[in-house]
Amino acid sequence: MNMDELLQQSQQLQEQLIAWRRDFHQHPETAYEELRTAAAVEQHLRGLGLEVTAGIGRTGVVALLRGEEPGPTIGLRADMDALPIQDQKTADYASRTPGKAHLCGHDAHTSMLMGAAKLLTEYGKPKRGNIKFIFQPAEEGYAGAKAMMDDGVLDNPKVDVMVGLHVYPGLPTGAIGGNKGVAFASADPIEIEIIGSGGHAARPHEGIDAIAAAAQVVTALQNVTSRMVDPLEPAVVTIGTIHGGDMATAIASSVRMTGTVRTLSPQVRKQMPTLIERAVKGASQTLGADYKFSYEASYPPVMNDEKMVDFVMETSEKLFGKSVWTPLKPSTGGEDFAFYSEAVPSVFFRLGVNAGEERTSYPLHHPMFDLDEKAMPHGVALLSSIALAYLELT
Repeated sequence: MNMDELLQQSQQLQEQLIAWRRDFHQHPETAYEELRTAAAVEQHLRGLGLEVTAGIGRTGVVALLRGEEPGPTIGLRADMDALPIQDQKTADYASRTPGKAHLCGHDAHTSMLMGAAKLLTEYGKPKRGNIKFIFQPAEEGYAGAKAMMDDGVLDNPKVDVMVGLHVYPGLPTGAIGGNKGVAFASADPIEIEIIGSGGHAARPHEGIDAIAAAAQVVTALQNVTSRMVDPLEPAVVTIGTIHGGDMATAIASSVRMTGTVRTLSPQVRKQMPTLIERAVKGASQTLGADYKFSYEASYPPVMNDEKMVDFVMETSEKLFGKSVWTPLKPSTGGEDFAFYSEAVPSVFFRLGVNAGEERTSYPLHHPMFDLDEKAMPHGVALLSSIALAYLELT
């Protein structure tokens, strides 16, 4: 494998990568609605002559580059879904769909994996083993990875290791980063209903104010992480939505809140339902309100295999001729790549997309999020070199 040639070929894909990414960016599709995106991906993969299967995990697409001889299989994954957030950019490639936008970089992930499929196909069949290209739907809260696994994405042929990347504005363009062990937190949704009793706003003592009780609950939840969990164990409880009340002159009879709980430790994760319900119960009952509480164990933590991290670090240094790896702390963000990492040795790393200007400095999920498109050939080269090096070494 000629690393210099691989890098040059990736750079030559720059214009095509930008065209793909901007097309996806203008036409964002949220979880399990990625029909247009999946169709474009499928057409591209079939044009390369790959073995393609569509409809995996509802709207996912999988392609296989089969080697000349049997051997291990490496999976490369990109997520395709957008976010239900209004794009506030003024760029000519801004989202054309109201209330939906690619503000987490999945358009770039999809484009980079399409580029890697093109480059690796042109490189020729591996002498031994296989490369599986996995284009996944519904990462943003709807467990598209699990849906694809339930449909057998890790089988036929069996995937031995998984690799994924995520664009990251916290690193300069072309840098990569990550860590060994727990890389991303578990992300579990919670729902709380505070049940009071309505009445006239002028006579609050005759009712039970669900909004006042909800305010107490939100405050009490902050004590879960600051006073009920080991301070050396990261944990985050966030209430993201609050809905209650019908008019300004009435006591609200109920309030519904939703949020997420994020932990890096499996032990702390097990404790959180009990600790949170204790806080909700105490704060509600102080004002005489009742409550309903639900906690769903959703995305587990992403676990980076130590050997796979070392392998990515070594491969990237050979590719770029220098170390581009930046050690990063574990993220309290959630990522459904976690389901793959539970099943097979995996590595999930971050690719820098910050050009050092305001446009590319906004955080993920921000309405103004954008990225330096010059980073995309780096992603193509990394994914391609990792796949080829793995098959050559195993």
